[in-house]
Amino acid sequence: MTFERQEKPGTISFFTRFTASEQFDKVFKEGMGLVEETPNYLDGPGRADARMLARHGPVAYATESMRLPTRLMQLASWLLLQRAIAAGELTAEEAGKEKTRIHLSDIGRGHTIPGSEQLPEGLRALVDRSLTLLDRVVHFDAMLNPRGAPLMAEDSPVSAQLDRLASAFAARR
Repeated sequence: MTFERQEKPGTISFFTRFTASEQFDKVFKEGMGLVEETPNYLDGPGRADARMLARHGPVAYATESMRLPTRLMQLASWLLLQRAIAAGELTAEEAGKEKTRIHLSDIGRGHTIPGSEQLPEGLRALVDRSLTLLDRVVHFDAMLNPRGAPLMAEDSPVSAQLDRLASAFAARR
């Protein structure tokens, strides 16, 4: 069985529309671009930048250079999961298991450490962009799965009431 958002005939799936939207595509490309750009910076110009830091700067640099890829891997996992769900590549069970492995709330800014004011502009820019992307993804995740709702869409009490109202009015005609 493949994962699908269950919808009634004539309804529009927010999930389907969102994952097929230009907005999701833009966020997806931005996230994957950051995933590629980060190691290029850290393994290239970032190494030279790190050598120029004084006292506590190298510790702050090392800390942020570990936080950043961890954050990006969680974001990329979320983005790829949404795309796979939309494409029907996962069963409901598989999608649920994968969703539990993604911890968006655990990958924020973290506490400030001594020397963070010395971080090179290139690393700061990557960190800031990743945090902005994280904010957007957390917002999208909340819209797609409000209050930790299961990935499988179920009939909501509101839609059940609307169906009953529609049936009542249809019977009167």
